[in-house]
Amino acid sequence: MSNTDNPLVAGLYDPVMAIPERTVLRPHREALVADLAGDVLDLGAGTGALFQYVESRDVTSVCAVEPDPGMRRQAIERAEDLSADITVTAGDAQALPYDDRSFDAVIASFALCTIPDHEQALAEVARVLRGGGEFRFLEHVRGDGLSGRVHDLLAPGWHAVAGGCHLNRETDRLLLGDDRFRTISFERTDGLTDTLLPVVRGRLERQRSDGGGTLDRVVAGLTGT
Repeated sequence: MSNTDNPLVAGLYDPVMAIPERTVLRPHREALVADLAGDVLDLGAGTGALFQYVESRDVTSVCAVEPDPGMRRQAIERAEDLSADITVTAGDAQALPYDDRSFDAVIASFALCTIPDHEQALAEVARVLRGGGEFRFLEHVRGDGLSGRVHDLLAPGWHAVAGGCHLNRETDRLLLGDDRFRTISFERTDGLTDTLLPVVRGRLERQRSDGGGTLDRVVAGLTGT
């Protein structure tokens, strides 16, 4: 997912990612869509890399949101070649064009890294998910130790040339710290290039309420405790 119009990034993305897609990313993407069913939102669909994996699942429909025009065109072309019911739409992950509780699952792969306000995007995911629905994600995150410091050093330049991607974003902390979700699974791997680019993959269940967190805060505000 790119947060602006980046023709160069859109044009190079699939050729650059061709080998990783066939090798290291394939098992991650297959795990992301395992047992997927119902109405699904593909958040930051990019060029539609997940579409081929969704096609063989028990999925009713897929709504794919992608803001970058170049990537969106490629995603539309890819969707047209498949039999699955996939609709590709221009949209902002920070203000999704869907009603509350519209989806049984939201999937995102390497999308939260490019969204300017990723906390707002997660709030939108919680809003459009039905109670008991799942948010499934695959994201690269800031490394530990030396690799993390390297990420910090490279982040400004990377952000400029990689479609707004935040190389050193600690997305894992955001995902695991939200009381609107219950963690079903979470795995941190060594990623695409050993320890240079850690990757997190997981499944979060949308709580049927806010898990008590919001209510507790309201009560505390009323009572002054």
